[in-house]
Amino acid sequence: MLLALESSCDETSVAVIHDGRVLANVVSSQIKLHAEYGGVVPELATREHLRNLLPVATAALKQAGSQPAELAAIAATLGPGLPQALMIGARAAQAIAFALRKPFFGIHHHEAHLYSPWIANEVTGPAPRGSSLRADFLSFQPNVSLIVSGGHSLLVFVEAERKHHLLGGTVDDAAGECFDKVAKLIGLPYPGGPELDALAEQGDPRAFDFPRPMIRDLHDDFSFSGLKTSVRYFLRDQPFILDDPERVRDLCASVRAAIVDVLVTKTVRAAKRLGVKCVTASGGVTCNRALRQQLAEACVQQGLVLRLADKSICTDNAAMIGLLAERKLLHRVASTALDEEVHPNWPLVPVTPLPGTPIIHRV
Repeated sequence: MLLALESSCDETSVAVIHDGRVLANVVSSQIKLHAEYGGVVPELATREHLRNLLPVATAALKQAGSQPAELAAIAATLGPGLPQALMIGARAAQAIAFALRKPFFGIHHHEAHLYSPWIANEVTGPAPRGSSLRADFLSFQPNVSLIVSGGHSLLVFVEAERKHHLLGGTVDDAAGECFDKVAKLIGLPYPGGPELDALAEQGDPRAFDFPRPMIRDLHDDFSFSGLKTSVRYFLRDQPFILDDPERVRDLCASVRAAIVDVLVTKTVRAAKRLGVKCVTASGGVTCNRALRQQLAEACVQQGLVLRLADKSICTDNAAMIGLLAERKLLHRVASTALDEEVHPNWPLVPVTPLPGTPIIHRV
């Protein structure tokens, strides 16, 4: 049995894992706290982690029917993320591991996302919830994985379990950041991404023609700052749009269509180029309805299997942290030192592209 902690941003989460099964995954969100400020305030997030960690951990152990003495290992997110927030979960996990004399595993947040589609997926229908969530690593196959969130848009070639290659990443604004910033321009409440997605469901995605940055470029990097700027100038020149609810819905749908087109096109193109038969997607933006639908349609057209992380574990959670840590424990991967520091800017892997993978040179 393994205890995992996640505190990389504004959600405090503790999970209990046993034999690939999630016995408990308790998440305490801070959305209401940060809504007043229109975004995450690091100092407030850190204070809330301190306040919430003990009751969340207690609730997780109670839900799992577990005692600390039964734990075989402890895990926590070491990065990337907000430095002070990461430190709360990491130091707590290291202290627990020291007190119980158990191994500690420091987990890369994005590496955990890579395997979250195998915790719950939509290949065989809606995934079960709560304690019935189970990892299915036996069905693992090489894949191109899209990790898309508020701070990151990554494409990764996962050649085998625990063996992956970074194909491309965010040059400036990530997809989730673009969603949130455009929502703020429109005047939608925080968090803006889900609000924009909801309005887009009722709008016409062809109403306005916004740019699809880098969609024709052969490399696997992403850039969404130009799209955000395009929307800013559009609203500057046509401010009356915001007075018409129908046109606002069309605007949301058009922006969403531009972002999703880029994500889907580059993901499927990378999968075909590398000859894999499977595509996966995870991260908070994977909750977006249009992204899930269009990825599914594109994969069907190209004869690709699609595995989507269940919406319950797309956002920050300790279940994916614990399941990856358990795999490392089972495969006898060396544990992490109890005095290991957090890594706020921890890269997923060294940027050593596969032969033949087109890249751009960043300044």
